[in-house]
Amino acid sequence: MTDSPAGPDPAAPDPAGRDPANPDPAGAGAVAIEGLRKSFGANLVLDGIDLSVASHEVICLIGASGSGKSTLLRCINLLESIDAGRILLWGQDITQPGIDQNRVRRSVGIVFQAFNLFPHMTVLRNVTLAPVKALGASRREAEDEARALLDRFGLLEKQADYPDRLSGGQQQRVAIVRALAMRPRLMLLDEVTSALDPELVAEVLDVIRELAGSGMTMLIATHEMSFARDIANRVCFLSGGRIVEQGPPAELFTSPRDERTQRFLRRITDAGRL
Repeated sequence: MTDSPAGPDPAAPDPAGRDPANPDPAGAGAVAIEGLRKSFGANLVLDGIDLSVASHEVICLIGASGSGKSTLLRCINLLESIDAGRILLWGQDITQPGIDQNRVRRSVGIVFQAFNLFPHMTVLRNVTLAPVKALGASRREAEDEARALLDRFGLLEKQADYPDRLSGGQQQRVAIVRALAMRPRLMLLDEVTSALDPELVAEVLDVIRELAGSGMTMLIATHEMSFARDIANRVCFLSGGRIVEQGPPAELFTSPRDERTQRFLRRITDAGRL
């Protein structure tokens, strides 16, 4: 097979419109978040988030529901406006006025726990729609790359099926493939296994594990603690809209320093999820 379209692609659209052959001349890293604050009315959801992500790094965000994990990912993809702070992708401030949000989103793939596939389109059409419409790819080029991705993740035989003919795990894998078809440089995964039956979780986690092995830069919000321990370069524990503690998984899961992290992990361990 030719080089996979799922990995970081130097020819992919750059959010700043810079030279694609040299997208990060200053070595700025993939993501830099500084003092990020976000409220919904009187509810302060993100309270001064500071986070940097290196290229090819995999970071898992853990914490109780409502701790701000999903909102953080949505802010990075500009699906939510921010109240204060800034977000930089490859050295470019994407939260400054006048930024081309659609260009940013072409470089940042996001997958949610809801599959959000178009029910009236086949798997192949679901995957090829955005590359044709947003990237200007030819139908043939988009289909060739879509089939390569579907084959890579064990879904080629499903290309002519409609979403209602697929299992939940297969639908989520198609959703991930659809995001990868845009050749993103950064992938955001928001609790992508939460809506799945337990027996279907493993097949989706295997896809994410394969992506991590290919060098994809990823931010993953997850309740799968064992998976986070196995796949992440770094784990960040969020509570009350702040990153309370972060570190390598072997360190954070075995010797957490903050009392809030300790309480959270005790509950997870008592529930048999770690």
